[in-house]
Amino acid sequence: MTAVSATVPRSYTGRVVVAVSIVALAWLLWQLLDVIIVVFGAVLFATFLLTLAEPLHRRLSLPPSAALAAVVLLLLVLLVLGGWLVGEPVARQLGNLRDVLPQAFTAAAEWLGGNPVGQTLLEAWDTARVWSRAAGMAGFTLGALAGALLIVATGIFLAADPALYRRGLLRLLPPEHRQRVDDALLAAGEGLSRWLLGQGVSMLAVGVLTSLGLWLIGMPLALALGIIAAALDFVPYFGPIAAGLLIVLLAFAQGPEQALYAALLVLAIQQFESFVLVPFVQRWTVRLPPVLALIALMIFGLLFGPIGALFAVPLMVVAMILVQRLYVRDVVENNAPAAGRLPE
Repeated sequence: MTAVSATVPRSYTGRVVVAVSIVALAWLLWQLLDVIIVVFGAVLFATFLLTLAEPLHRRLSLPPSAALAAVVLLLLVLLVLGGWLVGEPVARQLGNLRDVLPQAFTAAAEWLGGNPVGQTLLEAWDTARVWSRAAGMAGFTLGALAGALLIVATGIFLAADPALYRRGLLRLLPPEHRQRVDDALLAAGEGLSRWLLGQGVSMLAVGVLTSLGLWLIGMPLALALGIIAAALDFVPYFGPIAAGLLIVLLAFAQGPEQALYAALLVLAIQQFESFVLVPFVQRWTVRLPPVLALIALMIFGLLFGPIGALFAVPLMVVAMILVQRLYVRDVVENNAPAAGRLPE
């Protein structure tokens, strides 16, 4: 009786310690959300660098460190060369874009005010008080710039020796699970690399088509708008919509007819990307179901804010691969009866 009574408190105390530890860990992770998203951004940038360095390492037989140094140097050269060749016109166009926006808003408001539906939209716009949120954009921009520099610097260090940090992470796990988790991490890295390649192709195509199309219909600031459209295309669904709305809004400065041409052009490019470019790219990259992409945008946007929405899809790509490797394949399918398994 004494042994039983002594065992129960110890068991109860152990459960309490575990529960408190889980709560404390959850609280710590919640406090470190900003750090977590910056670390993932660094991992994403490191994956980008390693993806570019891999062909140099494989085809030219360069050591990994030399291949990485060559990639970083090449990116710096391209950045400087691009700034020298097109930096001045792009900066001028972006400056003009800031000046043209108020005129475009005024022209669009006058056109919308001429019909009942437009008046309803204008009332909804005034109710939303969008301009009150714009006052904090300067501070957000400075914070984003500092975060981007931190991500770039950390990403270069991670890319210099990724195995070192992966081994350090694996040492936190029991020895019997290390190989399985290591395989899952390598698969997630490969999937993230292929996703980055596919996304880069899509962004480049959208940027080129947008600039060329706007130039053909006589829109000013075509180069700057093409760059903005390519950058926003990194965020699926909402990014292209935001870029399209900006282009159509600016087209109103030249009249409703030009806005119609711009809207048709934006719609054509988005349809080309959805039905031609994306299926082609997904043949050799990671295919993320659209519902998961939308869920990722909502979840990570709520957790991490704008930067969470920016990294939502790559975060979901990594999470999907890890769940498939560590849970679906190793736990669910291996323990399921053969008759209950889904076809490959």
